[in-house]
Amino acid sequence: MTVAATDLRAYFAAPPAVDRLQAGALAAAAAGLLVCAFGLFVDPEQLLRSWLLGVVFWVGISIGCLALLMIHHLTSGRWGVVVRRVFEAAAAVLPLLFLLTLPILFGLDELYVWTEDAVVAASATLRKKAPYLDETFFVGRVVLYFAVWIGLTSWLRALSDRQDRAADPKLSKRMQAISAPGIVVWAFVTTFFYFDLLMSLEPLWFSTIYGVYFFGGSGLSSMAFLILVAAFLARSRPMDAVIAPRHFHDWGKLTLAFVLLWAYFAFSQFLIIWSGNLPEEIEWYLHRMSHGWQYVGLSLALLHFALPFALLLSRDLKKQPRRLAALAVFILAMRWVDHLWQIEPVFHPHGLYVHWLDVAAPVAVGGLWLAAFAWLLKRRPIVPIHDPWLAESVGEEAHA
Repeated sequence: MTVAATDLRAYFAAPPAVDRLQAGALAAAAAGLLVCAFGLFVDPEQLLRSWLLGVVFWVGISIGCLALLMIHHLTSGRWGVVVRRVFEAAAAVLPLLFLLTLPILFGLDELYVWTEDAVVAASATLRKKAPYLDETFFVGRVVLYFAVWIGLTSWLRALSDRQDRAADPKLSKRMQAISAPGIVVWAFVTTFFYFDLLMSLEPLWFSTIYGVYFFGGSGLSSMAFLILVAAFLARSRPMDAVIAPRHFHDWGKLTLAFVLLWAYFAFSQFLIIWSGNLPEEIEWYLHRMSHGWQYVGLSLALLHFALPFALLLSRDLKKQPRRLAALAVFILAMRWVDHLWQIEPVFHPHGLYVHWLDVAAPVAVGGLWLAAFAWLLKRRPIVPIHDPWLAESVGEEAHA
């Protein structure tokens, strides 16, 4: 593909479709926030639980995109060059997500039983965990997690902006050098984020693989989101000449890998805990394997793993953007189910319970997230115009 004398930045400007995406996202956010405002008066406790569901769902996509961005810098794979700006924009929404996390930090008493002195005093285990499960320390840790994620994102985006202005090969090496330790730091921070916000909902239970379980989930959410955005952008110029079926094939293979990774961690956690049969560990699964919740768990096994796995084995499906995008929507829906299965049984262990706010809150958070994502995406060239691997990554159908 050649651009002749056309200015690269103007040629690779985001298409008008991104403006329509932003407008639609703002409309969805307004509708979701209106419903949540009604829920604040009807059931404020449930609103906080549903808000937690919405926040962790969208945080998973942002931090997953940050991880994929760093993996791309480390591998220099052609699969990531043409959508690097999607990764960067999605990760750059993290400051907004921090602001949306504040209601959770102000509502700790409504979500976490370890904030109650009487509960802690009655449990020897919780008394040992009390120095860690301290409200001030909890808030400080969450602030630190976001600071690390935002710092890594800002650092990489600043170098990416410099690369747009000047074709300096050293900048790619610097981004690679940052990503090597960055992915390790990301892994630790992400693990403790999920320990704190989700695992501590049931503070007597613990699993050392819990954070890793969400590594696979975040990667899967991010790949599904990437496929949707890429299919959306590939319908307009200039991305219709940039993104080819072979790119979707690569992303489909990566999605299959994350499906397997998520399933491996999920089954490993279940097998180890269930075979150990220790009362303090098995109770978490007992809440989720009875009173109707077992059907949600079964749906995760069948629809979160088995069905996507079988479909993604097809080479033809992975090369058809529309079919792959439809599967991506389904995967994101199952990621919502997975987060629901993590949170709601804590508060409703004796019966399957799905509240309308469990839909409204993720829509509200997601609408704001998507609007910010679209705004960030259109502020810069839609591809990294001086990336040394761009020419190799951009190819016509003949190279598929």
